[in-house]
Amino acid sequence: MAGASKNSRTTVATQKFICPDCGGEIIMKTLFESGRLRNIAECQKCKRTERRPKDFK
Repeated sequence: MAGASKNSRTTVATQKFICPDCGGEIIMKTLFESGRLRNIAECQKCKRTERRPKDFK
């Protein structure tokens, strides 16, 4: 009996992160530094950068 795969049953929800200092939206960026890829979170308004959006709190 073929059922729906686990991935097709999950809901797709994008989460918006808001900077607590200025209220701007936090976006994820991928940078290529020193021969490796790094993901950083950056506020669009105040240009503050952290490692991940959770670190802004």
